[in-house]
Amino acid sequence: MSRPTQFHFLFVLFFVALNTFAQDYRKITPIKKILFDIEQQHLVSFNYTEESIEGLEAIPPKKTLSLGQKLAYLTEKTNLSFENIDNKFINIYKRTQEPSIICGYIFSSKDKKPIEDVNIAFSNKVPVTTDANGYFKLNKEGATAISITHVGFIPKDISIANLDSKNCLQIFLEPQITVLQEIKTNSILASGITKKTDGSFEIKPKKFGILPGLIEPDALQTMQQLPGVNSIDESVSSINVRGGTHDQNLFLWNGIRMFQTGHFFGLISVFNPNLPHTISIYKNGSSAFYGESVSSVLDISSTPETTEKNSFGAGINMINADIYAKYNLSKKSSIEISARKSITDFVETPTYKEYFEKIFQNTTITDFSNSQNTNYQSDKKFNFYDATLKYIQKIGQKDQLVLDFITIKDNLEVFQSATTNNTFRSENNVLQQQNYGGNLLWKRNWNRYNTTKINVYNSTYDLLANQKTTFDNQTAIQENKVNNNGINLENNHIITSRFSFNDGYQFNEIGVTNLEDITNPNFYRKVKEVLRIHSLILEGKYNDTISRIYFKAGTRINYIDKFKKYILEPRVQFSYGINKNLILEILGELKSQNSQQIIDLQKDYFGIEKRRWVLSNNTTIPIQRSRQLSLNLSYKKNDWLFDAENFYKKVTGITTSSQGFQNQLEFVKTTGDYEIWGAEILAQKKMNHFLTWLSYTYNHNNYHFSSYEYPVFPNNFEVMHTASWAGIYEKNRFKIALGTKWTSGKPKTSTENTLIDNSNPVLVYNKPNSDNLHTFLQVNFSMTYKWETAKDIQYKLGMSILNVLNKKNEINEYYRINSLANSVEEVNTFALRRTPNLSFRVLF
Repeated sequence: MSRPTQFHFLFVLFFVALNTFAQDYRKITPIKKILFDIEQQHLVSFNYTEESIEGLEAIPPKKTLSLGQKLAYLTEKTNLSFENIDNKFINIYKRTQEPSIICGYIFSSKDKKPIEDVNIAFSNKVPVTTDANGYFKLNKEGATAISITHVGFIPKDISIANLDSKNCLQIFLEPQITVLQEIKTNSILASGITKKTDGSFEIKPKKFGILPGLIEPDALQTMQQLPGVNSIDESVSSINVRGGTHDQNLFLWNGIRMFQTGHFFGLISVFNPNLPHTISIYKNGSSAFYGESVSSVLDISSTPETTEKNSFGAGINMINADIYAKYNLSKKSSIEISARKSITDFVETPTYKEYFEKIFQNTTITDFSNSQNTNYQSDKKFNFYDATLKYIQKIGQKDQLVLDFITIKDNLEVFQSATTNNTFRSENNVLQQQNYGGNLLWKRNWNRYNTTKINVYNSTYDLLANQKTTFDNQTAIQENKVNNNGINLENNHIITSRFSFNDGYQFNEIGVTNLEDITNPNFYRKVKEVLRIHSLILEGKYNDTISRIYFKAGTRINYIDKFKKYILEPRVQFSYGINKNLILEILGELKSQNSQQIIDLQKDYFGIEKRRWVLSNNTTIPIQRSRQLSLNLSYKKNDWLFDAENFYKKVTGITTSSQGFQNQLEFVKTTGDYEIWGAEILAQKKMNHFLTWLSYTYNHNNYHFSSYEYPVFPNNFEVMHTASWAGIYEKNRFKIALGTKWTSGKPKTSTENTLIDNSNPVLVYNKPNSDNLHTFLQVNFSMTYKWETAKDIQYKLGMSILNVLNKKNEINEYYRINSLANSVEEVNTFALRRTPNLSFRVLF
């Protein structure tokens, strides 16, 4: 054997021998190092003063010992005592004298078996609990009595003042016999909807009951049932929260910002209602981790909180069909897919016809047909689809990867032709709207007190219109494209059982491109803008369930690279339980937004989806900024709920182009703000299987455009009075709901019904929004029934009717010039007429 080989052999032999020796004979080590090693191995935290452990040393306990065995070992080897609180926090005290220890075993008097997790409270100290053998021990320290409680057993108080500490107690608890009552929840509006301590509303679709007009837990339709949330044109693409426009809301799907929220140009939500696990809605007081929004936040997560079994589902209604599948690839990985597509390629149902008539009112498409009267022909093709993919992979005990993809698309093709006065005219219109995105999330649990989440995402939106006309041989193309990339870092730290804080960093890059390309005459314009925003976030939370105090405060510091500008966004949430029935809540926030939707011309994109995304330039298109404050009182008792909230909100930096004016301000370019204050009231009563509620919302909402001749006038989205009622009955597998919604008419601008200068006619308007439409009244109905087979296959049948009374509700009115008759023409838009829908689902 050569010398190098011999040397390596002897070195390895020496290392093995040394390692074996080290395992058998542990060196004396400072207590501080021993405590640090225990913290790392068992994920606990020691609390002590430096004086109490100064100079102490001991032989470390074996790593194979349990946490309790190590604490017992150190208690025996040192003059320290340890107070273990929930295996998370361990207080260390220096013993001055041998403490008086009380120990005992707790059994059930019925079967004499030990009871685990019994709560033993004494002398205002941290309670202790029994182990699997019913055993407990505590330091007497002057305590004279202990209080013993456990769910299902009669509480018991025992005096320990004169007890002998040498012998352990044997305590027997009597079972508590109670009559089972119907489970009561704090549901709001329907089962599966709750209000959380931070003021947000949470929807659990898998627990969702039923609401009038809804047979599925559609996130955006359900959102409109909340007081203060409305849709001025009965669309999920125009949701107004406390007077704001739709684009001022932030919509998130698994961390991906969504720029398109509606199929069928706003009548159906793009979010598959059968996927989400949690939907969170914030009207005010949102977390500092939410940016780029001056109104509400809707955050949808389809990631399950716990591992679920394999499942498959499929369904169909009178608009679309969908499938869903979830498969566990292993104990630590799973995949989930879903797809939904319109059935309009195969059949035109009554529901589709009502939707089509509603959407295409007063657009360039219907304008063409209305202006022709000879040999008119048309061919319409409309379809939409959406699909999602989720992959979850757990790595070890501390790491998790989640990958999400989503794609959404609407496609409309309309060919129209007619012969008038021996002249052939035709139009070929194509309108496409799509949004697709992806998100990769990594989550790391460093220990039970510290967690890190990092995600990178992309969202791309594209709106494309292509119109070809034969009469003037013209092609017109319009395109609006958004590309949003970002990275988010979030750290969560639990300091004590009551206090925690979060910190993080976000980078957001958003680019917007607007294109116009017209032939005959030729015109081409392409504008691209990019903004990059860096954000630092810090927020702390204090939650004391005993004193019923919840306080969360945070701030977000944005730096906009292009403008070299800093924006501070503080947020606050405070809740105090005055007593067990009455809760006071205060919410406040300052927020900003750098992107918005504007309308250049009402006939852009055929007048259907006429809004286009643009970015702030910090001059003619300012950064929008909001401030909001609300005060809420909530009273719950005997299945009654009374909730009243007053709010104030102001948004600055808005433009006239973003507000959808169809009066004298349609072509006026100026900036200003809107200011709104109001009240939202909800009264709800639960009676066995029946739930009924009545809500009322009042708001006073005004524009302020200082450079305009009428600087103050009502907001386009002001609905001063809104009242809703619902009656819901749920028993076993059957659910039925009937409800009504009444609103005062939205503002409108009237005219003098005269024209100035007949050669170049101009409308004469009165003061903006000085009049109102007629009131809106709609009665809705829905019903579902679910049953199962012996093979655990579930079936669900649903039926809904929107506008049961078939009332003709006017939702918009404006005026235009009829050039042929040289007169003023009134244009009216109406809500959906009576619209039925049927659905059928199977799940196994």
